[in-house]
Amino acid sequence: MFDLIAHAIPVFVLCLALEAISFAVRPDDEKLGYRFDDARTSVLMGLGNVVINLGWKLVVVAVYAAVYLASPLHLPTNNPLTWIALFFADEIAFYWYHRTHHTIRVLWASHVVHHSSRFYNLSTALRQPWTPFTALPYWLPLALLGFPPWMILLQQSISLLYQFFIHTERVSTLWRPIEFVFNTPSHHRVHHGSNEQYLDTNYGGILIVWDRIFGTFRPEREKVRYGLTKNIDTFNPIQVATHEFAAILRDLHTARGWRERAGYLLRGPGWKPADTPAPGPGLAEPA
Repeated sequence: MFDLIAHAIPVFVLCLALEAISFAVRPDDEKLGYRFDDARTSVLMGLGNVVINLGWKLVVVAVYAAVYLASPLHLPTNNPLTWIALFFADEIAFYWYHRTHHTIRVLWASHVVHHSSRFYNLSTALRQPWTPFTALPYWLPLALLGFPPWMILLQQSISLLYQFFIHTERVSTLWRPIEFVFNTPSHHRVHHGSNEQYLDTNYGGILIVWDRIFGTFRPEREKVRYGLTKNIDTFNPIQVATHEFAAILRDLHTARGWRERAGYLLRGPGWKPADTPAPGPGLAEPA
């Protein structure tokens, strides 16, 4: 099975280096640029994700294959309409995967890693979780619909490749029709914002139309403040990967009964019992 992301790693490294050099040569007071320890942490998180996925992808392929073989549907892979249908099916799956990983705390505990940087550059795209296990159910329906596992994984890789390039401050806004249909650096900067009006918005992968349809779209207006609503103040990769899981365990320890335990796991990241003072809103606490 062709691993598009593995083959794209040299491109990622080259583009990251060029972007960092561009900030060194032509700094911009309006943009944050790079900080070495932050970028190093992001790269280490990305490498850890790659290593973990070496084993986890075997599980994913096995599960997708089992569902695909059990399905009465097997779509023709040589038909262009199959690929078009796969593109839109993958986009819908990603939108709901992304949205629920911001609004259900136990899922947010994994995804929060990607939003933990206070910088926004190509290295931020590499800041990926070490717990990718929660993504599997969202794409299972595609195998049931007759898309073979290799096609599903390839389309996922295409989406991830596209999304790497929208993690940049160097691109302002694009041609209006492109901004209307596609996820762009401007739209994704909003998604990474901890500004109150930017929380829980712009979940799209390649397209932004789902956010427009489902009411989660916000345009980039005021300057974006990156990071979490409560930042973690660490560059330690292990702490970055696990801090929200640790916070959940602390809350579960103090919970007064199963209702509160369920709330800490399944409600939004900023949820507290009704008689407990709640923190500020958060992207579920972040983006």
